[in-house]
Formats: sequence, C-alpha cells, structure tokens
Amino acid sequence: MNTTEFSKQNANANTDETGTGHTTGFGNTFTGSSTGTFTGTFTGTFTETGTGTGSWADSTHSVIWMSRDSKSQALPYLCRPRTSQYASLLVAALLTLAAASNLIDVYGSVASWALAATPATIIGSLVALAGTVPTLRLWWQMLFMAVAQLVVGPVLFLNDTTIAHFIPTLRTLTQGWVQMLGSFKFILSVEPPTGTADGCLLAVWTICLWFALLTGIFAVTEDGRFTMIAIIPVIANLVICALLGSSSGYYRIFIGTAMALVIVIWISARWKLLEFGRWISSVTIVVVCIALAIGGCLAVGQDRTILRDHYDPPLSPYDYTSPLSGMRSYIKNSKDDVLLTVENLPAGSSVRLAVMDRFDGNVWNLSDSTMSSDSSNYHRVGTSITNNAEGKKFTATFTVNKGLSDYWLPIAGAASSVTFDNSENADSFYYNSDTMSAIYPSRTSEGLTYTETGIMPAVPTDKQITKANAASISQPKAEDVPDCVDKLATAIAGGQSKGGEAAQAIAEKLKESGWFSHGLSGDYPSTAGHGNYRIDQLLAGTAMVGDSEQYASAMALMARSLGLPSRVVLGFLPKDDEGEISENRTEKQGKNTVIEFTGNDVTAWVEIKLDGYGWVSFYPTPKETKVPDENQNLTPPNPQTLVRQPPVPLTDPLRDDAQARGKSSIGGSMADETSINLFWQHFGRIARKIAIYGSPLWMLLIVCGLLLAIKAIALARSRKHGSAQQRVAAGWQSVAALARQSGLDIQGTRSEQAVSIASQMDISSETLLALGAQADYAAFSGNILNEEHVQQYWHDIAQERKYILKSLPTLRRWRAKLSLADVFHFRGKHGGSVRQSASRRGNAGAVHARCRRQ
Repeated sequence: MNTTEFSKQNANANTDETGTGHTTGFGNTFTGSSTGTFTGTFTGTFTETGTGTGSWADSTHSVIWMSRDSKSQALPYLCRPRTSQYASLLVAALLTLAAASNLIDVYGSVASWALAATPATIIGSLVALAGTVPTLRLWWQMLFMAVAQLVVGPVLFLNDTTIAHFIPTLRTLTQGWVQMLGSFKFILSVEPPTGTADGCLLAVWTICLWFALLTGIFAVTEDGRFTMIAIIPVIANLVICALLGSSSGYYRIFIGTAMALVIVIWISARWKLLEFGRWISSVTIVVVCIALAIGGCLAVGQDRTILRDHYDPPLSPYDYTSPLSGMRSYIKNSKDDVLLTVENLPAGSSVRLAVMDRFDGNVWNLSDSTMSSDSSNYHRVGTSITNNAEGKKFTATFTVNKGLSDYWLPIAGAASSVTFDNSENADSFYYNSDTMSAIYPSRTSEGLTYTETGIMPAVPTDKQITKANAASISQPKAEDVPDCVDKLATAIAGGQSKGGEAAQAIAEKLKESGWFSHGLSGDYPSTAGHGNYRIDQLLAGTAMVGDSEQYASAMALMARSLGLPSRVVLGFLPKDDEGEISENRTEKQGKNTVIEFTGNDVTAWVEIKLDGYGWVSFYPTPKETKVPDENQNLTPPNPQTLVRQPPVPLTDPLRDDAQARGKSSIGGSMADETSINLFWQHFGRIARKIAIYGSPLWMLLIVCGLLLAIKAIALARSRKHGSAQQRVAAGWQSVAALARQSGLDIQGTRSEQAVSIASQMDISSETLLALGAQADYAAFSGNILNEEHVQQYWHDIAQERKYILKSLPTLRRWRAKLSLADVFHFRGKHGGSVRQSASRRGNAGAVHARCRRQ
C-alpha cells in the first residue's frame, strides 16, 4: 500500500467506516485494519487488524475494574435523575433529625422537640435543594436562611411578641437575634427538661436549620463522591447535640446504630457499590454490623461528657448558713404575722423551705451529691421538672408577704413545674429534685408570686411504716455526736427489727417525755441552737425542754446512730393551737382554697427513708400546750431505766455508722474534763484539713522532689558506670549540663565551653579550663587512667558544680536544680555524649592542624 492509498483509506476511516463486531463472554472481539475517530451513525460491520479479546475483568461489577489503574473510572460523573436527588436529600434530612434527637430529653418531650426540629430541617433541606437551580444559588440561599433564622424562628417561638401571632415586631426581631445564641446558654445552664419557655427552642431550630442545609448541599450534588463530605456535618451535628444533651440520651444505642447503617447504605448507593441482587450476603453483613454495634455499645460503659456539667456549675449549698439556725427568729419577730399565702394547696399539706442532712457538730446544713447519694445539687430548671413521685396532683399559687426574706423558696410536694408571674424572677430559681426544695439567691421579698404544679406524695399509714425496713444509702458522717444520743436511741429502739418501727419509737418517746418552749420572753427558759452541746443538754441534762429545732435535731441524730438514713426539714406546717397538723387551717374562698402561714407555723421535722415509701416524715416535737413549770419533773428519760437491747446489725450500714463518741464540744455541767483528748482531736482535725486542702502544695513538692531524685540518680550513674574515660567525660558533661540548666548557651570544644561558662557567669575560667583539659587528656591520650584519678576528678567536678550553683541568684539556682536539660544524654561510640564526641572531633582537628603546621 503506497502513501496515497494509505492516506485515502485513513480519510475514509474518519468519515464512513463499517465493520463487524460480535460479543463473546464478558467482553467484545473486534477485527479491522484502521485507526481514527468514528463520527456519524454506526451501521454494518467493523473490521480491523488484530484481535482483542475482552474478559470478566472488564465488567463494571468486578473488583479488578473498580481498583485497577486504567482509563475507566470507578465513579463516573453521571447526570442522575431528580428522583435520586430527592431520595438523597430525604436521607440527609432524616440523618439531621436523628443526630438532633439527643436534645429530646433536654426539652422533655418528643412533641416539644419536633415542633422546632421538623420545620427547621424541612426549610434547611429545601434551601439546599434550591441550589440545584443556578439562578437561586448562593445569594438567594443566604437570603432564605436569614429569613428562616431571624424571622420565621422568632415568630414561632417568641410568639407573644408578635402582632396577631403572625406579624413580627421589632421586639420579635431583636429577641430573636439575642436568643439565637442565648438559647444555647439557657439549655446549658438549666437542668433538663427545660420545657419550651424563653425561646429555648431556637437552639434546636438553629442546629437543624443549618446542618440540614450543609448536609443537603452535598447530598443533592450529581457527583456521588461528594456524599463523603456530607458525613462531616452529620457527625458534627451528632457531637454538638450529644454535648448539649443529657447523660442518658434518647435511645442513643438504637439511633446511633441506625445512623451508622443508613450512612453506609447511602454512601454505597451513591458510589454505585450497592448491588441489591446479592441480598443474602448484604443481609448477613447488615445483621453482623447491627450485632457488633449494639454489642459494642452494651459492652462499653455508657458514659458521656455533657457541657452542662462544666459550663454552669450547680449552686453550692455551702454558700449559705444553716437554715435551721434562723428558725427561732421567725417565731420571735413574726409569730402572728402572715408570711406566706397559698391558694389551692391540698388541705393539711406542708411547705418546705430547706432540707438538711449534714451535721458538723454545731449545726445541721445542706450537702451535695458528692457527700450524699440522695442529695443532688441545686440546678436551674425550666418550665418543666422531672417528677417520678406518686400521689395527688395539685396546682398552687404562692404569694410571699412582708417578713419572709430568705434564700429558701417555699415549695410544696414534688414540683413538676414552677412559673413566676414575672419571668425575670425565674433566673434566680434553683431546684433540688431529690430533696424537693429550692434556693432563691435573690432572696424572697414581698409580692413575689409564683405557681407550682406538682404531686403531693402519698403518706403511708402507721401500720405500713411499722413493717417497713430502712433504706440503705450513703450520707455525710455526723461529727462530734454526744454519747447520750447513742445510749438513749439504743435504749428506746435498739431492739426493733424494722427501721420504720424504730423511727416511730424514737419520735413517740421524745414527744411523750419532752416539754415544749420557744424560750422567748415569758416562756420557760430554753436555749437556742441545735448543736452537740444543746442536744446533750436536751437528752442528758436536768430538763428536757425545747422546740422543734432541738427535737428534730435530736431525733435525726438518734436515727443515724441506729443506722437509719435521716435528714431535718425546715418549713411551714398548718398547725392548730396544740401544734398538730390541721386541715381546718385551709379556708374556702369561692372556687379556690386559701391558707395563710404565720411565723409560728415555721417548724422543723425529721424524714427517714424507708424501703418502698421513700422519705417519710416524723414529728417528734411535743404538743405546744405541753408547757413546763417548776413543779413538774422535766428530767429526760434515763437510758438505764429503759429496756436496753443491743441494736440489730444492719446488712448494709450507713457510711457514718462509726460515730464520734467524745464530748469535745460539750460544756457546762455535763462537760467531760478531757482537755488532752480535746487538744489532740482538734489537732488531728486541723491536720486532716491541711492534708486535704493543701494537696496542690503537696503535689508541687512531690514533683520537685522527684525531679531532684532523678537528677541525683543520673549523676550517680554517670560517676559509677562505664570505663574510666567514659566517667571522666561524663564528669565534664555534668558541668556543661549544669550550665545549660542555668540558662547559658554552651557550644564548641571543652576549652571553648569553659571560657563561655566563665564569661557568662563572670567567674574565673582557670579551674574550668583545667577540668576540660583533663577530660581531653582522658579522651585522646590513649593512656589508661586509674581509679584514684577518676575519683579525684569527680571530687573536683562536685566542688566546681557547687561553686557554679552558689554564684547563681536564688531563683535561677532553683531553676537549674529542677531543670532536666541534658540529664539523659546519648553516649557516643567512645562513651561520651554526642556533644562530647563533637568536642573531641574539634580537639582532634585542632591537634591535626598543629601537626601539619609543624
């Protein structure tokens, strides 16, 4: 074939070629004799020289095809139909909602959460879908998101600021901007469930809106490879909502497993790796993955880091003085004055002010969850409070009157929600769900009004209490309890097999044997207080006289001595003239009931925790009409005259069953003259506090001691280990290391280092040069050094190190002592350090140069 024919044939091949082709197996076989580009319609047969046979490796379903290097692409850029984009967007929206479900527990119900999460996710997904239309990309999307965030959200969740519940006002827009971030602070600082007040739903609205947009943008792209990027916002959403959520989460194992499976299937489908034809293997893999995921979650401890625990620490109860210490002031200053008015409170119900379970020898006070398993911290709460109590539901309105100004907010029963007439007052409301009490740091004042919805726990009958066992919990140790407490408690109820029966026996005995007096003007003398001295005076003195402050403290301590979990409650009781609880104090006014509590109604009582009934109230105070006079026998019961039986051993006693039995704080006629023991007890207490609270100082001293020990060991090792040459070289290295630890820049040969140390520290270089020369001699002379020379060298090194340290300022000296620079240095081939090896090379070069000059 000549050149003209070849050109002609080649031109024909580029215009109207025909050929023959047939398919065999997984590939195609073609024969022909030309090359070029095919244009036009393919008809007929196509032939070319040579035969190429395809194989299964060319199949688009083979692993080789997906992994080999060739012109074929495993993930071709294909134009997908709109249905595929819609399906992918739907998956992205479901993943957004699943990740945000961690906040369901925060808001308290699925309905409250869905009210914000669902529309926000829909809007965010639609804005992402709008990006598939070129004219709606970027700027229009930004406008849509701004309107959704700053207008639609505030209209929905700050609806009381709008006109006709639809038209936003300037206040709506302003508060919407503030609450966009303020809602996150709210849900972090308020104990779940927060409810839907104060625009807190804007937090989940913001999260779902923006993460639905980010996930949706990459979900609707035509190139399936961008689906991998969509996983980033999904995971970020999951992490953020988990940090903002609760420690338990909302079905977190199930939702986490479902999300993982959906993501795997979604990516596989987008990458064209999902083959539904292989359904048996696919189902097997899915089942194995589910089993591994759930099994792994169950095997690993379910612990979760919550920002709420670190962002806004709970209110510390130790910032407040003992509530019980102020009880008598209410009676003294406002005995007949109305302090609190409550509407629609169930008749005969008590109202709590504070609950105390920690006795330090002087007063009863509050503890927290670090000291007691049934005394959690006080937290800010929203409009909804978790409440698992069983009993009668009620909704009561409280109004504080003049004279009640304290940090303790009156609360009845177990609260489910507390709403203030002035919403700004809610910022000062802290609630403790375990003690069912509240702290109000702004102090209550006249006119403060709030509504509580809650449950009044059912009260067990006396027969049920008698048969109930004491619950087993951990409580703070009661300190400096007088001996008379344990003696009298054991004599009264030590032989009772049931905790409820023992508590009843103590309460009845105190009520029967005691006498009542507030100790005010005109009353029988009764000292205020409820510490160990006052309790010893009450139970072992000459007159068993007091009021509820002393009797409640005494019973709580007596119960503790028998292993019963106890705590003291201060609050209001609707009392009659004898001091007994009376339903007649509640008056009917139209459709509502009203009760007015006076200063005389402020009372203390005791709660004992019993199995099956929780905390049960006991009232050990004698009737208020049982007033003593001089002609009556006021002596407390003598434990020796009572039937005394050893206490029944507890299966799981309280943590504080080993009580302090001494009378270290007891004075007066009952004091025990043990001044030496008193001194050592106080000394031991102070020593323990120093050991505990001074722990940072001890840790610092321990670290410094370890550093000094490490350096001493390293120095001793360098002096004792290795050949004579190595030990001499290590001696000089210790001097150079000390200089570097002092902050000096030491480089070059030993002689250069000696001059540098002397010049920077302004000391004589004579001794340093001599020591450096001896180290050079040991390294390069080749002579054998005896042990005496090595020991003398290290003695000189030690003296020089002392001299260098002594010449340093105090702070710099300690810096050098504690620095670890050059303590662990690498030894070279000949036993020296890396720097010493370089020094030797420098010295060797200098000697060699001198030889050449000679």
